[in-house]
Amino acid sequence: MVMGLRLPAAARRTPLPGTDPGEAAAGASRIRNWVLAVGLVLLTSLIVVLDAFTGEDLPLIPLLVVLPALASVFCTVRQTVCVAIWVMVVVVGSRIASAGAFWDVAFVIGFTALASALGVVACSARIRHATEIARLRSAAVALQRQILRPLPIVTEQVRVHGIYEPIEEDRFVGGDIYEVVQSSYGTRVIIGDVQGKGLPAIGAGFAALGAFREAAIREAELTAVADALEAAVSRHNQFSAETGETERFVTALVLGFDGGDRVQAVNCGHLSPRLLHAGSASKVALHRTSVPLGLADLSREARAAEWFGFPHGAALLVFTDGVTEARDPAGSFYPLDDRLARWAGRDPRQVLDALQADLEEFSGGVRRDDVAALVLTGPPNGGRQLPDSDAVRRAAGALSDH
Repeated sequence: MVMGLRLPAAARRTPLPGTDPGEAAAGASRIRNWVLAVGLVLLTSLIVVLDAFTGEDLPLIPLLVVLPALASVFCTVRQTVCVAIWVMVVVVGSRIASAGAFWDVAFVIGFTALASALGVVACSARIRHATEIARLRSAAVALQRQILRPLPIVTEQVRVHGIYEPIEEDRFVGGDIYEVVQSSYGTRVIIGDVQGKGLPAIGAGFAALGAFREAAIREAELTAVADALEAAVSRHNQFSAETGETERFVTALVLGFDGGDRVQAVNCGHLSPRLLHAGSASKVALHRTSVPLGLADLSREARAAEWFGFPHGAALLVFTDGVTEARDPAGSFYPLDDRLARWAGRDPRQVLDALQADLEEFSGGVRRDDVAALVLTGPPNGGRQLPDSDAVRRAAGALSDH
């Protein structure tokens, strides 16, 4: 479960100088050397004493051959080799001291040597695999930080809390996207859902995010921002068609906050937000919904912006269809609006915690899609509306004249 995006513990550790981070994370022993040594001595002593009581009828010392296998799971290669050598010395010494038949002694020694060697090989293979996984996770963390920023995010106009859960739990990024950009025109926010799930959907999502980060700062009109997103997704689809990959569309909701009591929105086939205010929750009615990004050629209508109220003290919940299309074991969809009515009076973190826990319980832990949800509230400092951009440019021009 994620509140915001955090690096895994392994990625936050600082390796020793000159040490590969992946190898440091993968090769680190879970057992200290002195603990391992003490454990070996005590276990060996116990088995030797028991073997003395059972005698030749039930020799127990050969059971020590399981120790290298156990060490291969928890220890480094060096520790596993030490365990294997220890076991060889104890077993061979005990068999020679027993003065048993030559072939019996040779069989026990050969079996012990084989088991010890297999334990060392298994440990080495585990370390190599873990090192590769650690390196891939480190690369995934770097990629994730380029695609999705950690939450919460605070700008001059809004404070944004959120949850993000890719359907593939071993991944950091899925098909849902979000971004918050501070510009001279106010704060621009996008939340979107790429057609498809998991890693295959990342390409189109990254194209949309890159375009949004540029256009949100450059374009004065929110519709122009949406047009830039459309162009980016279309270019990505053209490239996908050339390389034989699947073309995708992106549903997106683009919002503009200027610090006032209204929010501007361009809805590109996305779900309508929910307004939480004065202890109640309501669906925001957006009447100018257009086609998803990447499908503009199928519609002759230009994308349009509209305004809706955002009273002081209100919170705005935006989300992807991983929330509304979650199902219980009987196949019923998640009743978001009924649930929000219970949590409308809570603060943003509590709303998200409740939503996250309730989704998990409702679906029985079985998710069918990526989940992203953001709660946007007014600025913590009480807010201030940005001055009109034309006025700013006129003032700047007047100053330059002087």
